[in-house]
Amino acid sequence: MTTADTASTDAESRLVYASAAGRWVLTAMILGSGIASIDATVVGIALPAIGRSLDTGLQVLQWVVTAYTLTLAGLLLLAGALGDRYGRKRVFTVGVVWFAIASVLCGIAPDATTLVGARALQGIGAALLTPGSLAILQASFRPEDRSKAIGAWSGLGGVATAIGPFIGGWLVGTGASSWRLIFAINVPIALAVVLLTWRHVPESRDRTATGRVDLAGGALVTAGLIGVTYGLIEGQSAGWASVQVLGALAGGAVLLGTFAWWQTRARQPMLPLGLFASAQFTATNVVTFIIYGALGGALFLLPIQLQQVAGYSPLQAGVSLLPITVIMLLLSARSGALAARMGPRLQMSAGPVVVGCGMALFARIGAGGGYLTEVLPAVLVLGLGLATTVAPLTSTALAAAPSRHAGMASAVNNDVARAAGLIAVAVLPAAAGISSEAYLLPDRLSAGFHHAVLICAALCVLAGLLAVATIRNPRVPLTGADATVTEEKPWLHCAVDAPPQAVAAPARP
Repeated sequence: MTTADTASTDAESRLVYASAAGRWVLTAMILGSGIASIDATVVGIALPAIGRSLDTGLQVLQWVVTAYTLTLAGLLLLAGALGDRYGRKRVFTVGVVWFAIASVLCGIAPDATTLVGARALQGIGAALLTPGSLAILQASFRPEDRSKAIGAWSGLGGVATAIGPFIGGWLVGTGASSWRLIFAINVPIALAVVLLTWRHVPESRDRTATGRVDLAGGALVTAGLIGVTYGLIEGQSAGWASVQVLGALAGGAVLLGTFAWWQTRARQPMLPLGLFASAQFTATNVVTFIIYGALGGALFLLPIQLQQVAGYSPLQAGVSLLPITVIMLLLSARSGALAARMGPRLQMSAGPVVVGCGMALFARIGAGGGYLTEVLPAVLVLGLGLATTVAPLTSTALAAAPSRHAGMASAVNNDVARAAGLIAVAVLPAAAGISSEAYLLPDRLSAGFHHAVLICAALCVLAGLLAVATIRNPRVPLTGADATVTEEKPWLHCAVDAPPQAVAAPARP
């Protein structure tokens, strides 16, 4: 069965949400996107165990995280274009298989270098499957059932994100090299996804997409991010004035500048720069970059602090963060609905400040830090701040873009969030004075962690002030039926490490 693109007419038959066929498609997409979500959270919990098992320092652990994010962020927009052009089911399936093979390579990696390379390959697979899951739902279900399907996808996807740290902590805590199991669990899930997709998921593509895919743009932005990230990570150990660091930073900057120039020349640009002509869209993405950079940096260091300094087991460290996801699942939709009624400016201004307060409270965590007195208060405040902020954040970016570019605006905002986390993980440890030597010494690691979370807190406050100065409410907020999630414009987010899931539609720009 072949469906038309979502932008075309609805004359062709599409799936009903309550039908058996619809449930199979939904199951396949939830499991497919779920393996990427779970992997993103369990690896953070496993970092100390990986460091001990492979006898590596903090710099290598940074690469274990950033190698995955590099290829994911660099290729996400390109992968979406490939799916639109050559078939979303086909590209999604390739992504799942690729992700599974890379997961096996991660699990059997004999040394740190091999693990980092396998993680980069894993990021390519995640980039191929991530945009496809939502696009397939949008294309497969009839208009009146799309919001239900996407709501179920986002809600159950949030559950996958929530259980990730728990699963990771439990697996890592079972033995010296059991961190390898966190990659092995991806394989049977991926096999089930491939079988379900092959049997039940209809193919869809954008019939208006013509011309060549912007492969040059994808290569330029990925290579540029690699250069900048390498320079930021290696600068502390090799010296910021060293030839290799300066060369990497300069080369990465030149490549990223070339990417921006190429987007103005390419016939089919991967990133239409005209989107940034909207001051609201640009400002929202700057706020997104700051908040998700601070969040990515803090959440990279927090599991390490809990295990290396506070003495938490991997399972305890994973479970300690569950309230964040629970709060977001309970409050994000309400936050989006509130922003749709009264405009996003207040929440986008106050929310980052609350997030910053939660990060500042992390500075109280020390040796033997009690969960109820030191960790939980910070986690609760952080969760409330994120629930206040993330729902209107992406919906504001989408509302600021022309409706025909809603999908691209969502992808850009998602990519900005991932790139921010990538850069933060690379630069925050050096900015806070956490060297490879400090990583092995609990007292010095704890002092650096305290500096790091205070830096992140200050950045979040800066994001709130920027929102006050730049974000504007619409003249006429949406009310009644217009303030609900529509079938044609599902406003989305992807858990804590990227912009939000199904929330209320944003007010008109």
